[in-house]
Amino acid sequence: MESTSLKSIAQNTLLLQRKQEFLEPKISLNGKHLKIRDIDLFINNPGISVDIEQTTFDFINQTRRFLEEELSKRIIYGVNTGFGPMASHIINTEQVEKLQENLIRSHAVGMGDPIDSRYVLAAMIIRLNTLVRGYSGASEELIRHLQKFINHRITPIVPEHGAVGTSGDLVQLAHIALALMGQGNILYRGKNQPAAQALQELGISPYKLKAKEGLALINGTSAMSGVAALNCLQAHRLMSLAIRSGAYALELVHGHRDAIAEKLQEVRPHRGQIAVAQTLRATLVSSQMLHDRSSNHDMDIPEDVKEISSVVQEIYSFRCIPQILGPVYEATCNAKKVVEVEINSSSDNPIVDVEGRTFLHGGNFHGDYISLAMDYLKMAFIKLAMLSERRINFFLHEKLNNFFPPFLNLETPGLTLGLQGLQFVATSTTSQSQTLAFPQYVHSIPTNGDNQDVVSMGMEAALFCAKVIENAYIVLAIEFIVLAQATDFRKTSYDKLSNSSKHLYEGVRSVFPKVTEDRVLIDELPRVVDFLKSDQHINLHLDLNGSNV
Repeated sequence: MESTSLKSIAQNTLLLQRKQEFLEPKISLNGKHLKIRDIDLFINNPGISVDIEQTTFDFINQTRRFLEEELSKRIIYGVNTGFGPMASHIINTEQVEKLQENLIRSHAVGMGDPIDSRYVLAAMIIRLNTLVRGYSGASEELIRHLQKFINHRITPIVPEHGAVGTSGDLVQLAHIALALMGQGNILYRGKNQPAAQALQELGISPYKLKAKEGLALINGTSAMSGVAALNCLQAHRLMSLAIRSGAYALELVHGHRDAIAEKLQEVRPHRGQIAVAQTLRATLVSSQMLHDRSSNHDMDIPEDVKEISSVVQEIYSFRCIPQILGPVYEATCNAKKVVEVEINSSSDNPIVDVEGRTFLHGGNFHGDYISLAMDYLKMAFIKLAMLSERRINFFLHEKLNNFFPPFLNLETPGLTLGLQGLQFVATSTTSQSQTLAFPQYVHSIPTNGDNQDVVSMGMEAALFCAKVIENAYIVLAIEFIVLAQATDFRKTSYDKLSNSSKHLYEGVRSVFPKVTEDRVLIDELPRVVDFLKSDQHINLHLDLNGSNV
């Protein structure tokens, strides 16, 4: 009886703790353990706030005191010197704060469309985490000010073009710093307005930059890392979708099981290939649509050449799913690993080394890690879209599939056009992504008086990757529409489909009814994209650390 009572008390205590966590959810930063999932949690849950572990402020304040003690005793780049090629110009102590203000105002000159506010929030969280590490020399006051902006979700307007990703995301981050100073424009409660107006409404004073603090805010990779972090989240979801669409397609052509057999993957043991095949097998365990190779064992071998009607093996876009999506899986794993190191790094210059009583002048701001990871991810998801586009073509091309009507036309071919128009969208969208395949990582143009003579173009790499990911959603949405239409044509197939494919069929049909008579589809396709982005059952349990494959 006592044991039961204690168990009940423990359960009630746990429920109360979980309720409290739900009522006051927080993401706690210490500069070391920020995860991509934390950023996602904050961006998509307005009730969540960012907290800072109190223990970090001892080191932050110690570092700041050391900086202030030394700025009048020794030459420190960007603190009492000019910037870039003007580093040989020494600034007197009375002008060091003016220097920081000038840095921000001169660099907040971005052009082009504003980047998504979610990217900006992600960049701000990452920059805060960087400053919390304590090696940037930022004061506790600046850190608290940035935290306040984040928790109020005051999102600066940041143009897409400007930085080359080498002395950090100078231009994009300067627009964030400018807002902290009460200047520039911000997005607050859905309204684009002057930063000064929003701060006045909230009773927040504009921040007055101290020595090095302008440099600490903009000299780093936080903007490109913010975009990259959200790209990783979408990449994981798209991997799940691509595996599900591949499984669904295999069912509709009665594909052979041996293409995803465990032994086949073991003899070519790439971890991505093994993981994709393993997930395909798990997804298809409830399917009654696949064929075993044993059905061919009873055939007589003729004395002469004889053509048979059955398909001995499927074309590559069906048979080689593990081999094609395996590298995409590995690119996704790599991107996550690189980004999570970067968002827990000190990426500005100089680094304040209070333990060593020195200032380390180097290049931690250089964005090549993010640039290469995003180019790699971008190319992988271009290939993913190409795979999907080829299967779209298979189902719509009656001379290729030898079963389905042209363009899956369920009415009167010739008079009605079926899904013909959607194929053009899939083809052109895939083509645009292929055009974006050129790697920004090697697209270096020297600038800044040749001080920045090898640049990363990391922000461009991340933004182009984001575009390719968005395009992949469109192509996959069209493939799922095609698969649903093919299911409708088969009629008797639905009950034999895997649980995954049934769910996807129902989800697509809830926002995109079967096409018989031609109708205007322009408003329906985005609904399928939204379904794929938002459905809670889409993500498969893919280990992006690759630890169990």
